[in-house]
Amino acid sequence: MKFPKMYRIRQQFDNTTLNDIRKEVLEQLSKLSWNQVQPGHSVAIAAGSRGIANFAEILKAIVEFLKSLDARPFIFPAMGSHGGATAEGQVAVLAQLGVTDSYVQVPIRSSMEVQQIGVTEDDVPVFLDKNALDADHIIVVNRIKSHTKFKAPHESGLMKMMAIGMGKHKGAAYYHKAAVQYTFPKIIRDAAGIVMQQCPVICAVGIIENGYGETARIAAFKSDEIESSEKKLLSLSKKMMAHLPFNEIDLLIVDEMGKNISGVGIDPNITGRNRDLLGVFNHPAQIKRIFVRDLTDQSKGNAIGIGLADITTQRLVDKIDYGVTYKNCMTALSLEKGAVPMYFGNDRQAIEVALDSIGLIPSRMSKIVRINNTLQLEIVGVSEVYMEELHQRNDVEILRGPEPMEFDSNNNLLPL
Repeated sequence: MKFPKMYRIRQQFDNTTLNDIRKEVLEQLSKLSWNQVQPGHSVAIAAGSRGIANFAEILKAIVEFLKSLDARPFIFPAMGSHGGATAEGQVAVLAQLGVTDSYVQVPIRSSMEVQQIGVTEDDVPVFLDKNALDADHIIVVNRIKSHTKFKAPHESGLMKMMAIGMGKHKGAAYYHKAAVQYTFPKIIRDAAGIVMQQCPVICAVGIIENGYGETARIAAFKSDEIESSEKKLLSLSKKMMAHLPFNEIDLLIVDEMGKNISGVGIDPNITGRNRDLLGVFNHPAQIKRIFVRDLTDQSKGNAIGIGLADITTQRLVDKIDYGVTYKNCMTALSLEKGAVPMYFGNDRQAIEVALDSIGLIPSRMSKIVRINNTLQLEIVGVSEVYMEELHQRNDVEILRGPEPMEFDSNNNLLPL
């Protein structure tokens, strides 16, 4: 089979960036009132499982500020069922993100124990991490961005963390089931509302990243401002979000997927591919086939989202920890995202099968886009059929090409 030649291009996104993370965190926190925090008070800082830029540095700066008040801060994992739904696994997830007690200089208190703190108007019980509940104050810290399951005024961010993340495995599992009946936006809003009413949430720190995955903005606000402020930051996040260079694609080649890249391994907000019990959301990308080549080491075998691909490789399948993957899929009611697609011994075989399954389009004329992952979209490979469109765009730079696809001696693609 004759493959099309490929261009290497660089996309241009909003590059708003914060250069001094520590300074910005301290300035943002200094704007708030801290009269409630007395010397010796314990402060629980929520830390999630996402690969957030400068995450450990942000948490360390929050700790520094709290210590200046003579408070006793500690970190607690607020990540639902991630890390295999074990206390040890969640500490390991934080360590992979650079968040260790030796770096942040405070204890990391991890437990799957929760306590029910109330019920929503639909009689859905609301749970909270026991360590956080025992603290004098709670600070919620998370990146705000589009969710992979639904679209609403609040998606992935602070409100969701207060519900699903801080509810640990028990809360996350219950909320996902309740969302089938009551919808995710309502469950998150109602559960987070109970948390703010019944628990000592003193403030939140929201993080926005630009299209290059860099920290663009950090904002701290009081607990009674979380709901309204998060809406505004989500809107800003969507405007800055990276995207694929084209919407009409015959084959999307994704070099790697993983939990450190997206909650479902391959971000549907990028690909438009969203198989889900709760329904799908509209997206401009129209992709016929998705080929995922590998699973990141940071995923520790969690391949949730592999069911969003059409084709993969033997090497990816060999890395899957089915126990961890299935636990995540079952908790999220996303059984379809754990389904392993057709897989092949090398990349060349996989690409040939993919291009042979897109209809009467000659393989050399196929529209192929290749990305490293759905988080890193600056440097992209595109097939020569896009040439005319490329030359009409002022938001892309052609770096090289067109050149033949390059394979190693094992018929696997060379690095992008």
